[in-house]
Amino acid sequence: MDHTIVHFEIPADDPERAARFYRELFGWTVQKWGGAGESGGSQAGGPPEYWLVSTVPTDEKGMPTRAGVNGGLMRKQHPGHTTVHYISVENVEQYARKAESLGGDVEVPKTPVPGMGWFVWLKDPEGNVFGVWQQDETAG
Repeated sequence: MDHTIVHFEIPADDPERAARFYRELFGWTVQKWGGAGESGGSQAGGPPEYWLVSTVPTDEKGMPTRAGVNGGLMRKQHPGHTTVHYISVENVEQYARKAESLGGDVEVPKTPVPGMGWFVWLKDPEGNVFGVWQQDETAG
């Protein structure tokens, strides 16, 4: 397996303003995802607001049809929230343990994205946060 960046997330204080910026600057397609809260934040107990960002065309499953990485845009979750890149791995728990053994930290433990996969946020020894992603359509 190639351990390559497969997704990115851009945090924003005003997601609609950020979506407009990236649409106009690069011509990206940015669309609010149907399952997310509709105003100002997440629904009570529901998922956070989320916009899908397509930098390259996708097929009916949302997968890129040519080389490129697509991602998402979301409302900032905390003041230090920075852009996060997700790297594809075989098993997020295995890579979390490996990162810790190399001096990294787990910032967000194994979390499902129902019907898509699992992620873990890690912090490298320099303080950079990134995600590892495990594709798994049975996640939930």
